[in-house]
Amino acid sequence: MRWWDIDPVLELERGLFPDDAWSRGMFWSELAHARGAEANRRYLVAEEDGRIIGYAGLAAAGDVGDVQTIAVARSHQGTGLGGRLLTELLKAATAFECAEVMLECRVDNIAAQKLYERFGFVPIGFRRGYYQPGNVDALVMRLTTASDSGPAADSPPVQGTEING
Repeated sequence: MRWWDIDPVLELERGLFPDDAWSRGMFWSELAHARGAEANRRYLVAEEDGRIIGYAGLAAAGDVGDVQTIAVARSHQGTGLGGRLLTELLKAATAFECAEVMLECRVDNIAAQKLYERFGFVPIGFRRGYYQPGNVDALVMRLTTASDSGPAADSPPVQGTEING
């Protein structure tokens, strides 16, 4: 993801998460930490025919990675794109030498939970009222990584989709 991707990403973000969409400033702040010698973030976009259809981000602190966001356009949900984005984030976690990767997921987002479980994430707790408005709980999940391999490293590419970082 680059600065020029922020406006189309915001459009997708607002369509998918109208009640708690990230702001332009939040994306700018994350991207500011994604370049240079001290980079500790990795943000990606997935494009099809020049249009952004998905994006994802990971933050690393010490030996812990945190999936900040994964979003896939409704028209492309169920195509494997979310798994491909997650695979790229896990590769970034390996590059950042993360021993574990954490994430939060809405308790009512069963499809996302199943995706994360396929990659080896396990539930470890809850954050009560994490998602606002609506006071929806978050399921906290963790993946313990291995330095010599990554879950779904052999994940096949999604045809016609290009992922750019």
